[in-house]
Amino acid sequence: MHEAARTLLGRHDFSSFRAASCQASSPVRTLDCLNVTRDGMLIYLDVEARSFLHHQVRNLAGSLQLVGSGQWPIDKLRTVLDACDRRKAGPTAPPEGLCLVGVGYLQDPFA
Repeated sequence: MHEAARTLLGRHDFSSFRAASCQASSPVRTLDCLNVTRDGMLIYLDVEARSFLHHQVRNLAGSLQLVGSGQWPIDKLRTVLDACDRRKAGPTAPPEGLCLVGVGYLQDPFA
């Protein structure tokens, strides 16, 4: 899963991982970090970006789960990304377990 996740790093059109109801004017986003780690039965996704599309992380998680379960080969995520078609990606992962850990700014916008 971690190896597959690495193919998504950088600036890309994430239309394949965007909810149909997403209101963002552009599907282009930059993923700065997408680490997949395992601790026993738990799998952690650490995701960092300047901004996200609606359900982007949940859709990435659903697709990565298909890789982790062996239903998809590692290189399938690149094919899905290049397709720019939500129907090509995996299911939307449920929101349970999704946790926003922090928001950071280079400069404090409230100062």
